[in-house]
Amino acid sequence: MLDIMAERFAHAGQKIALATDHSAFTYDELQQSIQAWEDRLASEDISAGKVVLLRGDFTPGGIGALFALMRAGAITILLSPSSFEKQQEFAKVGEAQMCVDAIDGTITPQQYNGEHPLYKELIARGEPGIVLFSSGSTGVSKGTVHSAAKLLEKFRAGGKDFRTLAFLLFDHIAGLDTLFYSLANESTLVLPKSRTPEDVCRLISEQRVEVLPTSPSFLNLLLLSGAHKRHDLNSLKIITYGSEMMSEATLERCSAAFPDVRLIQKYGASETGALPTQSRSNTSTWLKLGGEGFEWRVRDGLFEIRAKTAMLGYLNAPSPFTDDGFFMTGDRVEIDGEYVRFLGRDCDIINVGGQKVFPAEVENLLQQVPGVKEAAVYGEPHAILGSAVIAKIHPTSNEPKAELRKRIRAALSGKLEGYKIPQKFVFTEEALTTERFKVIRRTSS
Repeated sequence: MLDIMAERFAHAGQKIALATDHSAFTYDELQQSIQAWEDRLASEDISAGKVVLLRGDFTPGGIGALFALMRAGAITILLSPSSFEKQQEFAKVGEAQMCVDAIDGTITPQQYNGEHPLYKELIARGEPGIVLFSSGSTGVSKGTVHSAAKLLEKFRAGGKDFRTLAFLLFDHIAGLDTLFYSLANESTLVLPKSRTPEDVCRLISEQRVEVLPTSPSFLNLLLLSGAHKRHDLNSLKIITYGSEMMSEATLERCSAAFPDVRLIQKYGASETGALPTQSRSNTSTWLKLGGEGFEWRVRDGLFEIRAKTAMLGYLNAPSPFTDDGFFMTGDRVEIDGEYVRFLGRDCDIINVGGQKVFPAEVENLLQQVPGVKEAAVYGEPHAILGSAVIAKIHPTSNEPKAELRKRIRAALSGKLEGYKIPQKFVFTEEALTTERFKVIRRTSS
């Protein structure tokens, strides 16, 4: 597939592959970047099977280095700027032998031997590898080992030519999906310098972006900011969202704000890649999943996937696969015919006196209360009930906390069973989303 991608780059020639605020790079120039990195890698004896940590981002240099490493048959550990502080951890767990810095152009040796059994499996198959790490908000991040050949293969058939914003991160499975889809279809990928609502909306307007892949948390922040009203976003055709639960309130507000835009819920995991999906409607959180190379099933209310693009395994954790090859996602779901609705991670469920509370359900209602910018719900130990529901609130104004707390309780009353209503509210001025725009939750121990 790398040869086919090279043929498509050559065919695209002078078409714009990458666009930024002030510059544009053609497919010919991208090919030149890849070739320059191939020459550098060869001079440093980086070849098939070498384990390389790549510090980079969605830039011509970062993308060029990634493709050069894949063409060389190397095993690439991706590291984007939001995770630079974890470089030593990723290098150790990933057993990096070299570090390629696509930002300052340096190549430096590392102290590890790159002899993990999963790497030996890739080498035996003659396939380049990609290693992605989880966000790792608690404990050591888990490293997922993928065959780059399998990740690229699903783009062989081609798709539609859209100008797409590279919103999701360089070291995120959905970010890679965006990159590979765009380049495989000889399209233009628009590269943001920042991911604030104002800058994203400005870039959509100036670059005539057609597709915005993002997260529910970012869409909520965008709507609260009003940035979409200050810029001409009529070029936008599709918004895809995933990586966390979508609030029905946020989805309805988004549909109203973008009536001519198709809203598509995506589903995937670092371990499996993204499944083809079809939302029931712009305002529905029910969706169909599946397609060539993917199967799914539900056991005991939990969602499981078998995929051709699944990882080989974790570098530093037990296998999450069943004996027949299904990945146990840990996502609890409901089924309605051929449609699925995700309720939340099983590990996030709060057990209150034997009753289950899904944080996303409570957060959905909290985000509908005027004065609430963000909400994160989690459990804390309780001597009698086992766990108590706690809500952390990022308010939109300086309204007295006692008044806001009273309004929130009144808004939840009659909409939630009593045991689901938070027993305590914690107010904060800190963002409740990560660099990857996912809700930060604490869970009871």
